[in-house]
This record gives sequence, C-alpha cells and structure tokens, in this order.
Amino acid sequence: MIAHLLALTIIASSTPLEVVKNGNAEAQKIAAAPDAQEKLAARADDFLDFGELARRALGKDWERLKPAQQADFAQTMKVLLRASYASKAQTEGKGKLVTEYGKEKVDGNEAVVGTTLVMNNDRFPVDYKLYRRDEKSPWKIYDVVTDTVSLVEAYQDQFKVLINNKGIDGLLSTLKAKREKLEKKLADAKQADVAAVGVK
Repeated sequence: MIAHLLALTIIASSTPLEVVKNGNAEAQKIAAAPDAQEKLAARADDFLDFGELARRALGKDWERLKPAQQADFAQTMKVLLRASYASKAQTEGKGKLVTEYGKEKVDGNEAVVGTTLVMNNDRFPVDYKLYRRDEKSPWKIYDVVTDTVSLVEAYQDQFKVLINNKGIDGLLSTLKAKREKLEKKLADAKQADVAAVGVK
C-alpha cells in the first residue's frame, strides 16, 4: 500500500518532459516481450489520457452527449486507442529509433514537449501535448503531433464525416462495432497463444 502511494506521488510530481521520457522508455523496454501489446496497453494509462483525447477529438459535439453516452464514448475510444498505441509502440520499439528530447513549454495546466525521432538519416519532429486537471494531478499525454499532423485533429476529421453521415448515434454505433471486433480479435489471439503454450 505504501509503495503504491509512493508511486502515485512520484507520477504526480513528474514534469511533462519526465512523463514523455518515462513513457517512451517504458514502451521500449516492453516492446521486445512476447506479450508486448497486452503489456503496453495495460501500462499506457500511466502516461496517456485517452479520455481527454476522446473529449477533445469530439469537440463541441461532446456537450451534445448525455453523461452515459460520454462515458460510453470515452471507454470505447480508450479500448481502440490503447490497441492502436500498443501496436505502434511495439513496431517502433523493434526498430532502430532514437528520440532526441527538446524543452518543455508549460502554460498553466497545458504543456508541450518537443522531440525529434531519428531513424537512419531521417529526422521527424514529434510534439507531445500534455494536460493535467489541476496542480495536484499528474501530467498525461493527450495528443501527439507528428510532422505537423495532430492525432486529435485526425480523429476530429473522421468524427465530423461520421456525424454528418450518420449522426451522433451512428458515430457511437460505428465505434462500438469496431471495439467489439477488436476485443474479439484480441481474445482469439490470446486463446491461440494459450493453446500454443499447451502444445509445447
């Protein structure tokens, strides 16, 4: 219990730059493990705020949702984003990538950490946007901007198209269908892994 409280205190006192560094270091450490995607998805909540990403990606339409719909939307996006993050982090972790860290810029409860991703002779600017609910809350990443392309804005564009074509309920139904498909795929993969171990 004491160790858990100490860990929470350390996380809460971390600066935006430390959160990004620790998150990347954790991802690289786990990436080589046999069950890397599952472990990465489980640890992602320590430094990523999927709920905040979902809220900002939906923009003004967020307020149109009832509280139950907001919770459902945030949870569905969390499942999808966790899987997407884990897959991407595992792929990058196996490559010869080097991250160069710049300075952090803090403005109240918003922050930006600039980095450069180096692969062979190519360099890609990657900015991490972070948010904390108040001064006592931990900093967490809610957006990643790769070479001027924002993850939040990319989702905003997709959501606008779906809302225009199907409405809010149609958007929720589409995302939930993707979530169910993903969860089934992950469950099947896990069952296959267990069966393979049993054969050995």
